[in-house]
Amino acid sequence: MIELHRLTKRYGDTRAVHDLSFTVAPGHVTGFLGPNGAGKSTTMRLILGLDAPTSGTALVNGRPYTSLARPMREVGALLDANAVHGGRSAYDHLLCLARTNDIGPRRVAEVLEQVGLAGVARKRVGGFSLGMKQRLGIAAALLGDPKVLMFDEPVNGLDPDGVRWIRDLMRSLAAEGRTILLSSHLMSEMALTAERIVIVGRGRLIIEATVAELTTRYPTLEDAYMALTASSVQFGVSS
Repeated sequence: MIELHRLTKRYGDTRAVHDLSFTVAPGHVTGFLGPNGAGKSTTMRLILGLDAPTSGTALVNGRPYTSLARPMREVGALLDANAVHGGRSAYDHLLCLARTNDIGPRRVAEVLEQVGLAGVARKRVGGFSLGMKQRLGIAAALLGDPKVLMFDEPVNGLDPDGVRWIRDLMRSLAAEGRTILLSSHLMSEMALTAERIVIVGRGRLIIEATVAELTTRYPTLEDAYMALTASSVQFGVSS
């Protein structure tokens, strides 16, 4: 489980995340939505200990990420598919990550097969398309077989088959009882993938609801998103 309690992050005079509280529970995909600059990426970085909060807490399974002895075994994340060493092969990239968390090479081969990269495992990542890098980032997230997974725009660069593959993967992982937090701007895809939705605007929580609840109130998830985020701007939510 992911739990945020009154999480706040300031960068100088800029408040990227403000008093943000929500929970991401296991067993379903939780979509994380908001306009550009809403604080989604900052929130995910705070959960992963990449930034320190100004105040409040972000917990994974009841503990801060930075306190986890073998974090990849508890949390897997894809935030930036391009954050890889272009001179390494896909296999070597994953093997380096695996060794930091006492994960064996057999698991590296397994996740490369799972994401469809087994045939290019020994090729340098620098020659990969963005879609292939996304698959490699997903392989890295799955490496420790974690119960909590976070993905930021994982379908970028993927063709329609790849997008469907991501959708099926997210749903199957949730069906196994894992906790999935998925950030994306593709409303149509989110409507097909997520069961719960968290929408933020200007660093604040706008709504936390199920897709079914939102599509009962609005014609589509996209309509719900547009109406709810427009309201947050209209009422001058503090940044």
